[in-house]
Amino acid sequence: MTDFLDAVVLLTNFVLVPGVTYGSQLALGALGVTLIYGILRFANFAHGDMMAFGAMVVIFMTWWLQSLGVSIAPLPVALVALPVGIVAAIAMSLATDRLVYRFYRRSKAPSVIYILTSIGVMFVMNGIVRFIIGPDDQRFTDGARFIITARGFKEATGLHEGLAIKLTQALTVLITLIVVVALFRFLQKSRTGKAMRAYSDNEDLALLSGVSPERVVFFAWLIAAALATIAGSLYGLDKSFKPFTYFQLLLPIFASAIVGGIGQPLGAVVGGFIIAFSEVTITYAYKKFLRYLLPDSWAPESLVQFLSTDYKFAISFVILVVVLLVRPTGIYGGRSS
Repeated sequence: MTDFLDAVVLLTNFVLVPGVTYGSQLALGALGVTLIYGILRFANFAHGDMMAFGAMVVIFMTWWLQSLGVSIAPLPVALVALPVGIVAAIAMSLATDRLVYRFYRRSKAPSVIYILTSIGVMFVMNGIVRFIIGPDDQRFTDGARFIITARGFKEATGLHEGLAIKLTQALTVLITLIVVVALFRFLQKSRTGKAMRAYSDNEDLALLSGVSPERVVFFAWLIAAALATIAGSLYGLDKSFKPFTYFQLLLPIFASAIVGGIGQPLGAVVGGFIIAFSEVTITYAYKKFLRYLLPDSWAPESLVQFLSTDYKFAISFVILVVVLLVRPTGIYGGRSS
């Protein structure tokens, strides 16, 4: 029985907890992507670098507050700096829309023009972030590191395996839950949220009903920028901040949105967890886990790892391709064009 419990704790420690945390971060990122697609009808390839930009502002604000001796221990100071990063990201998004996207929107440009434009914006923002904060890893977390330590868990339970849950992991899941619930209530209950859903479902009918397109677009960029900053900051707190990492995150984020159904907010959340657990479970080495469950004579000598962690983004790519070939509209029947 002890071996079975050790196996469960081991899997929880290295698969379940990281999967839920990573899935929460992908869900927030995919929500921003699917929201822009639903309103503006284009894939925003600059979303990953918007995450990096918002997180960068949070980092600078955090460092400044730390230099003043500000502390909200055991919580990280980044939570205090987060609103500033959200405001900066919103300002950047609205400025980008006014200077770049609005021209193509008013001229009724095809979606491919939007996509090419967003790629250009992506490279510009990536260069700005790297120029300002540099290309290296940046750490900005403080406060308590763990809410459950492996040693404390072992002493309390008497098991060989220890369960460790970082404060940043718990905060990621909690904040994601709050943000997702708030967003869904906004979209379902508020007048602006209903207007956004109506505009997404049928633009012409929404305009005939008196919906203001500029107001809808304004709130779409506002919400997407806020989601990007929260997702980017939580990812940076949980791991570390490196600008190029957010460019790489574009693949699993887009995979999450498409798997769930592009343009469907609920699908983005579900898709985020599907992609996260796919990456974590396929790249995890099951050797020690199986040794707890199997007789010694059956215990494997190899790592029992389907793919190396170096290929985790390839998993997102394969899932994305399969979904596009088999069910382009995703789980919840999003837009296929």
